[in-house]
Amino acid sequence: MALITVKDLSLGYDSKAIIEHLNFTVNEGDYLCIVGENGSGKTTLMKTLLHLKKPLAGQILFSDGLTANEIGYLPQQTVVQKDFPASVREIVLSGCQARCGRRPFYSKAEKKLAEDNMKLLNITSLRNRCYRELSGGQQQRVLLARALCATRKMLLLDEPVSGLDPNVTLQMYELIRELNSMKITVIMISHDIAAAVRYASHILHIGDEIFFGTTKEYMESEVGQFFLQYEETETVSIENKGAGEKK
Repeated sequence: MALITVKDLSLGYDSKAIIEHLNFTVNEGDYLCIVGENGSGKTTLMKTLLHLKKPLAGQILFSDGLTANEIGYLPQQTVVQKDFPASVREIVLSGCQARCGRRPFYSKAEKKLAEDNMKLLNITSLRNRCYRELSGGQQQRVLLARALCATRKMLLLDEPVSGLDPNVTLQMYELIRELNSMKITVIMISHDIAAAVRYASHILHIGDEIFFGTTKEYMESEVGQFFLQYEETETVSIENKGAGEKK
């Protein structure tokens, strides 16, 4: 079942389009990675899916039972957000705010939901710690638990491993895959195309060329092969440079 259907979408700023004629669908249980060059409009697209920005043209259709405020969102962290002076429990629990409506307090069910999600993300021992005292990987787990308090249907993740070291990055990717295996639909922006094809079921590549399809289809496409080869070349170049500096 299609949860989101995007039809002939155009996005941009001040009537100037950066993406035009975009079409794709997200089905229940999909793991969609959005990839592309810097400035291609990946974050703009994600904000439009969340109704935080208006499209220049086209439609975004949600299935019955899914609205924009029922999507868990993990944005890119800013320096200010990383230094937020609140406890882990307070931040995770704040993901339930949309459930409260006009109610000025959290219910027992919402408090239990926050505890359950902290347990799921293995951060229960951090519940009383100040968020800004945590490592980058711990902070991302906290924000992911917060997003799960908003919904168990769909997660939108904007560069969730940005700034994390390789070991923590791998842990985060595995955690996201585990959540997807629990029937949570995932839409993730990633600059790491190799990781995208390793974990995702579908790829949306935006830029001068637009591609949407399964990961297998992307790997067999001209645009997919070009960018995968380019990324591999860049990785080898960086590794060789590092080896030369150590000599």
